[in-house]
Amino acid sequence: MTSLTFECETGNYHTFCPISCVAWLYQKIEDSFFLVIGTKTCGYFLQNALGVMIFAEPRYAMAELEEGDISAQLNDYKELKRLCYQIKEERNPSVIVWIGTCTTEIIKMDLEGIAPKLENELSTPIVVARANGLDYAFTQGEDTVLAAMAHRCPSESKTVDSKEQVQVKKALVLFGSLPNTVTSQLNLELKRQNINVTGWLPGSRYLDLPVLGKDVYVCGVNPFLSRTATTLMRRRKCKLIGAPFPIGPDGTRAWIEKICSVLGLEPQGLDKREKEIWNHLTDYLSLIKGKSIFFMGDNLLEISLARFLIKCGAIVYEIGVPYLDKRFQAAELELLQQTCYEMGVPIPRIVEKPDNYHQVQRIKAMRPDLAITGMAHANPLEARNISSKWSAEFTFSQIHGFTSAKDVLELITRPLRRNQKLSFA
Repeated sequence: MTSLTFECETGNYHTFCPISCVAWLYQKIEDSFFLVIGTKTCGYFLQNALGVMIFAEPRYAMAELEEGDISAQLNDYKELKRLCYQIKEERNPSVIVWIGTCTTEIIKMDLEGIAPKLENELSTPIVVARANGLDYAFTQGEDTVLAAMAHRCPSESKTVDSKEQVQVKKALVLFGSLPNTVTSQLNLELKRQNINVTGWLPGSRYLDLPVLGKDVYVCGVNPFLSRTATTLMRRRKCKLIGAPFPIGPDGTRAWIEKICSVLGLEPQGLDKREKEIWNHLTDYLSLIKGKSIFFMGDNLLEISLARFLIKCGAIVYEIGVPYLDKRFQAAELELLQQTCYEMGVPIPRIVEKPDNYHQVQRIKAMRPDLAITGMAHANPLEARNISSKWSAEFTFSQIHGFTSAKDVLELITRPLRRNQKLSFA
């Protein structure tokens, strides 16, 4: 069995800014307010990236730094205090999340020092998360916010009777921001295995933060949450379940099986459940079987998506990934290797921090049927008759769990179906 090989190039990070995490987190945590502290450039980015929500009532705002702020001539505390009092008066959120940007890093703005003092005056929790462009990928903005929130989760009660103590030992907290419909589906799948999810980080409300402690098991749903996983283990002493991620029927089954094995339970009916889902995907599988796919690297979901597509019958030439935490993704990498072996296909190259210029040359030589790429390269590839798919779409779509497998393949096969129609036209 061929082993995985990892390469590292020295390319730039062609990815969105991590402050874009505000787009999905403010919708997920319904009683929150996000205050992005940055320059006008940050404001322009948010206006453009979140422009589709113009008719909604967003719970985020910009605290724009002027020249006086950057040269340390103004009082940061007074201005942030004014804004936070205004937010409390107009919105009254359960939590205000300060999103630090590159500029706050560069000028060493003491957000962590200002926040506790202002929190006491305001009587509203203020969470500081430095979700700036110094991260590898835009999805890691969520990782930074959740790691900061993990510190605010309540601890296990010290005074519990023996019956409660037994229940605490089986406590399971899942971390990762997913739509409520998807979290409900995953809760239901685990309930079928007699596993009760005691909480999510984040939940729909900040006030419902899960209880954490040394007797709590935690498991992630996204591959870009390694900082959160580390915080939960080291700072909150939780027990991390290292599982593949619940993307695709194969990944969801492996995720549930690993949770069951750690909690000492025998999985029930997973064979039948997975088979049912695959049977509903036959139309998509016929389209994708034998097709070649190339991942350029953008959102850190690449390895999970590639593994699922290989299981669907595709051939993946290369998996570009901006950053790879081999410890947090160990189970996913093992499943990728196992899937390639079962499907009888070569293990794709895994290229960390890919150089996009060299990648484009490889794409031109390989001529894949589909390239999954960031927005910057989609149109240039289409102009060279290479079908492309925006990787950002997978970040904003429902792709987790058994029932979302169809949604993933709907996105993947859209360009292939378009090409098929054009060839018959």
